[in-house]
Amino acid sequence: MSEPFLQLRSVSKSFGGVRALAGVSLDVEQGECHALVGENGAGKSTLGKVLAGIHVPDRGEILLDGRLLTLRGPADAVAAGVGMVHQELAFCPDLSVAENLALGRYPRRLRFLVDRAAMTERAQALLARIGCDLDVSRPMRTLTTGQEQMVQIAAALGTGARILIFDEPTSSLSEGEAERLFELIAGLKAEGVTMIYISHRMPEVFRLCDRITVLRDGERVGTVPAAATGQDQLVRMMIGRPLEEYFPRHLATSSERVLLRVAGLSSPGRFSGVSFELREGEILGCAGLVGAGRSDVATALFGLDRRATGQVELDGRALPLGRPREAMRRGLALVPEDRKRQGLILMMGGRHNYSLATLDRLSRFGLVRRALERREAERSFRELDVRTPSLDAPVAGLSGGNQQKVVLAKWLARDSRVLIADEPTRGVDVGAKAAIHGLLDRLAQRGVGILLISSELPELLHLSTRILVMREGRLAGELSRQQASQESLLRLMAQGSRAG
Repeated sequence: MSEPFLQLRSVSKSFGGVRALAGVSLDVEQGECHALVGENGAGKSTLGKVLAGIHVPDRGEILLDGRLLTLRGPADAVAAGVGMVHQELAFCPDLSVAENLALGRYPRRLRFLVDRAAMTERAQALLARIGCDLDVSRPMRTLTTGQEQMVQIAAALGTGARILIFDEPTSSLSEGEAERLFELIAGLKAEGVTMIYISHRMPEVFRLCDRITVLRDGERVGTVPAAATGQDQLVRMMIGRPLEEYFPRHLATSSERVLLRVAGLSSPGRFSGVSFELREGEILGCAGLVGAGRSDVATALFGLDRRATGQVELDGRALPLGRPREAMRRGLALVPEDRKRQGLILMMGGRHNYSLATLDRLSRFGLVRRALERREAERSFRELDVRTPSLDAPVAGLSGGNQQKVVLAKWLARDSRVLIADEPTRGVDVGAKAAIHGLLDRLAQRGVGILLISSELPELLHLSTRILVMREGRLAGELSRQQASQESLLRLMAQGSRAG
């Protein structure tokens, strides 16, 4: 038998004494779509970055077509035919889409001048290959997260790679964008391109991948064929125990008392005429396609949109718009869509991030009481099972699930009455997702009103008492728990007809 196309042998990697990979061996066949799954912190992204030349392994070997690779950096990986679509988007925000897609390889004319026509033509061709219609002259900072992700996929394909590593590629994509990506992956497989697919989304893994390798705590648990494996078996391999579905307990304790009343909330060019009520102890879901205006409504309610107009009442009293400090004081909390850009200061430690929302309570005479801050952070991190090398370790080094728990811990410290949770489980593994679901359920049982914005319809259907649907900046309808199904939600999201 011939050797596997790609071989990783006993690859190990540590960061500051923290073991990320411990002797991981893996074989991938040419033209295979091979999944890497596991909880956050299992080592999936680290293994992908070792193969992409971003991390140099402490020990181990990588062989491609039987030839030993020495990867001292990303340029070596690109030269060997390896490209990566990163979970963390990294662009030059003030440059155009075309300029970002040409970074490091600008076409020239007369040797010294950038050939902008050729650069534009190449960018349009790269985006067209993945079915993305985008003005390549737009600055990157004007794009949505989903559009940025599509540009990054186009950039990776533009290197002509024989091996493509996808690290959570659909985490910020709409269903339509994700479907185009799936079609693209099927076409690449037919062309013989080898793919390593890192994802927490089980349906994607089973749909796209031929085999699945499970990592846990930096070690390889096993590799199984996707066609002969069930989701329950895979979850047991990932977390070492069965994951039981539970019936949300807040459904039996929610009341009819209105905590948050919104009437005619509008913002020019973003959304218009949004009205709804959030009751004490309920989880009110909010569905919609990317760009429907869900996150814009969330930031307006929190006071971050000074152009917003309308009436908002919290606990029966008018809540002024455009004043986030007052929103916080009155008991409103926001877990934002993008935790890295909006929810955390990445180079600060977990303790300091935790205390950002409660500095007024932790301070005396303008000085933070550090001992109290540490005690409260330790207690909160213990309760939420935040896994960090230390309280002062920069949160940039934590897994996505642990970063999200730090964001949640920060707001739980304020004992808020209303929590707006925007994509609270995006980019986290099944174990962390279950923990966050359980936390939201417990908060609702305690009487907290939760507005849950999510692109994952099963999450909304499982947790929500009622579900609002937004389309093109307006409410398209509301469905009760009994009325709601994936089909009914998708129909409202796509067509915008009124219901229930």
